Amino acid sequence: MHTVWKGAISFGLVHVPVKMFSATEDKDISMRYVHKVCGSPLSYVRKCPVCEKEVEWEEISKGYEYEKGKFVLFEKEELEQLSDQNNKNITILDFVDLNEIDPIYFQKTYYLSPDQAGSNAYMLLMEAMRQSGKIGIAKISIRSKSSLAAIRVLDKCLAIETIFYPDEIRPVSQVPNLPETAIVNDKEMDMAKMLIEQLSTPFDPEKYTDDYRVALLQLIQNKVSGEEVKIAPARQETNVIDLMAALQASIEAVKPMVTDAGKPKRKRSGSTKVEGAGVESSIKPKPRAPSKNKKTVS
Repeated sequence: MHTVWKGAISFGLVHVPVKMFSATEDKDISMRYVHKVCGSPLSYVRKCPVCEKEVEWEEISKGYEYEKGKFVLFEKEELEQLSDQNNKNITILDFVDLNEIDPIYFQKTYYLSPDQAGSNAYMLLMEAMRQSGKIGIAKISIRSKSSLAAIRVLDKCLAIETIFYPDEIRPVSQVPNLPETAIVNDKEMDMAKMLIEQLSTPFDPEKYTDDYRVALLQLIQNKVSGEEVKIAPARQETNVIDLMAALQASIEAVKPMVTDAGKPKRKRSGSTKVEGAGVESSIKPKPRAPSKNKKTVS
């Protein structure tokens, strides 16, 4: 792994030298813009519209537009001075319970490993946090950007997750068209909770895959191999306008079936998507006789 940051964790008077490594990687497939006529990749040029010439990196500085067309300029050294006091130190401010932090605050996860002779202090902090069940809220500066962060124990490693500051979270009140009051039919509520219960399972990240990336990689391989590529038309979905019918169909689709060992097992026989009611299942329900009182549109 490539070291992205090097410094120390401090809590109280304890100093823990650490190195930081990215815990995640972006697996998006990178595409470039290409000239259709000749197939050449396009390049981007840093050009000044006033001087009408390309600008070299040494001629570039950062600026803040305080009014339309008016900038204040900053040298690299000026901006570095603002973060120098913190950029080599992860300062733990408080210890809190993880369940007190809403997931909306989390940004990116990094691993921390002990650096130099910091193994003893690293193990002490990790085990103390593990036994107390607490996580640390800290401040860190990465690449001149100050962030809040949460330090927690992950397996046999300390992990740090950058989190947004409160004023970076947009309030829910800004979301348009939210219903002011909830009017819910009792029977629909009972069936919805029954469906949630039947679909509930321990979280297993290994069963989730990026289907788009897999399909795109296959499409790329086909094109490289010179194969003719045909895209199958999308299957037309059926819109069910009756919420109760949608819930009932979904519940029927996930009813447990008894295995040879006598243990219930959830059906996994196909794919069903019920539109119009906001209910989606990856199970194909049994055919049902059409109801005289229910109407569907296709």
